[in-house]
Amino acid sequence: MTDPATTEIPEPAATARERVLLAWARLMGWATLAEGDLLRDATYRRLWASILTSAFGAQVTMLALPLTAAVLLQASPTQMGLLTAMEIVPFVLFSLPGGVWLDRVRKLPVYVVGETMIGLILASVPLAWWMGWLAMPWMYAVGFVIGTIHTVAGSAAQIVLTQVVPRERLVEAHAKNAMANSGAEVAGPGLAGALIKLMGAPAALLVDAALLVASALILRGIAIREEAPKVAQGSAVQAFWHDLMEGLRFVGGHPLLVTLAITVGLWQMAHYAAVVVQILFATRVLGMDEQSIGLSYIALGVGTVVSSVLGRRISARIGPGPCMLLGFAITGAGWLTLAAAPVGSLGVALFAAMLMSFSAGAILIFINFLALRQAVTPAPLLGRMTSTMRWLTLLAAGPGALVGGWLGEHLSLRWALALAGGTSLLLALVAWRVPRLRHLKTLPTSREASPTDPTAA
Repeated sequence: MTDPATTEIPEPAATARERVLLAWARLMGWATLAEGDLLRDATYRRLWASILTSAFGAQVTMLALPLTAAVLLQASPTQMGLLTAMEIVPFVLFSLPGGVWLDRVRKLPVYVVGETMIGLILASVPLAWWMGWLAMPWMYAVGFVIGTIHTVAGSAAQIVLTQVVPRERLVEAHAKNAMANSGAEVAGPGLAGALIKLMGAPAALLVDAALLVASALILRGIAIREEAPKVAQGSAVQAFWHDLMEGLRFVGGHPLLVTLAITVGLWQMAHYAAVVVQILFATRVLGMDEQSIGLSYIALGVGTVVSSVLGRRISARIGPGPCMLLGFAITGAGWLTLAAAPVGSLGVALFAAMLMSFSAGAILIFINFLALRQAVTPAPLLGRMTSTMRWLTLLAAGPGALVGGWLGEHLSLRWALALAGGTSLLLALVAWRVPRLRHLKTLPTSREASPTDPTAA
């Protein structure tokens, strides 16, 4: 067996991009990798570099977009809930037809175009600000367009991973992708807070726009083979409905996918109820400014780093099902703790602790959730399965955001956080009583059968 401590990464091709990536690997402690590690694969390494680049930009947007609404435009909790809901509505409207379309086209170009278009949309916010047009309706429109692009391009991104990585290594791949995000989450929030303080929240979005374009350029060089999709016979409309119903039947006929959709959907409801109020809670209850919020978000990265490093081991030890339920409990405990946080330095510390517990728990949820649903799905159905599952899990997210905003405005911001925390903890307890999740100790396998074969599920 190869000793990881004595195995060096071979020097990659002497390009500027590869040298930067190798330097980052050394910085993250990956300069010594075991034989067969995914990061030794040039195609996956390039995909990982794109994810890392995009993740740094996402840290800016994660702070700048809600701060623009909450501080610059003085949005109410209800308006913050509407803004979040506008990002979710496209998933409900377009996920199912988007999945049918994805199974008929090459996924990588969709992913590349999506990254570029989101960068352009984000750049419209500082433009509107400089022109004096920026208002909440503009922000709603930006949220809706970004959600629409994520609906299709985000599904394409998940499928591209399955084209690069063998299915039995999907948990490892998702954990490494989370590690790429964790590096951005550790370094990004402080930088984002400083940029917002220096340039203003709208102008800081230009940084994310530039990084998304850079991510798209990296993706363009990935070589992926895709088999020609099989289209149902008949007219275009008949073929479309045949394919759409085939995807729905596959998900609806697979007990594990149904269980995952219900549990993660309920967790998303709690998640979005908390998301719409946590920035308002930080600024209006705890009195934090943009710089201190940015520094607090470093804790988000710390939680991601810890969970990314340990997540695969925890999943292997207790199983992907119990590991996912553990994530529900950890995130719920964080939201409940913040709901009771006092004003002052202790409250600020608990805000950072909530962010850390959220990121740690969310990683445990999603590295297993994504790997499980991809592992049981035949390749010809990946687009429709991905879009159907995203549609199902986000159906409750919009109402969750609206309820969180309503509670924050009419009762208090603490009530919204308490609802999120209590729901997530209760979900973990109830889901533990479901044998299909409690006894799920390994990744199941998919039979590469015909999509129309009723035994494929």
